Amino acid sequence: MKLNKNLILIGNMAAGKTVIGQLLAKKLNLKFYDTDYIIEKKVKMKIFQIFEKKGEDAFRNLEKKIILNLLKKNNSVISFGGGAFLNKIIRKNTQKNGLTIWLKQDPKILIDRIKKNNKRPIALNLSHNELRNLMINRSKFYAKAKYEINCENMEKKAIVDKIINELKL
Repeated sequence: MKLNKNLILIGNMAAGKTVIGQLLAKKLNLKFYDTDYIIEKKVKMKIFQIFEKKGEDAFRNLEKKIILNLLKKNNSVISFGGGAFLNKIIRKNTQKNGLTIWLKQDPKILIDRIKKNNKRPIALNLSHNELRNLMINRSKFYAKAKYEINCENMEKKAIVDKIINELKL
């Protein structure tokens, strides 16, 4: 399939961007890139270790550099880390060079997923309410996506099909 743009998956942590991105790319026969995975491979550290050892600013700078580079590609599915789309430069370039797709999910479901997983550095020290507020605040940025896909109570395959139908691919 030829898009001449990238499909960019955004949304809160634990929304399923990586899994859905892989399935979507496979179904459309496109390349898949996960920005968090690329960052981990580049610095040979897990995301939470980068936050601990180098700090969030260092992580965000590396994330921006990698994403701006990825956006030069075409015909790819790219999944962003939860905070990437909050960056104004990333958002502007993404909206210019891609089709942004917000995988929208109920914060309660996401919080349950996050609490079962200790790999999310932003969430580790936050209370339930703080985490919920973070998600609500980030949603204001995600709402700027070209497409909004409500993923509540949907199986992965159904979400992929919904994206394909919504984008008329």
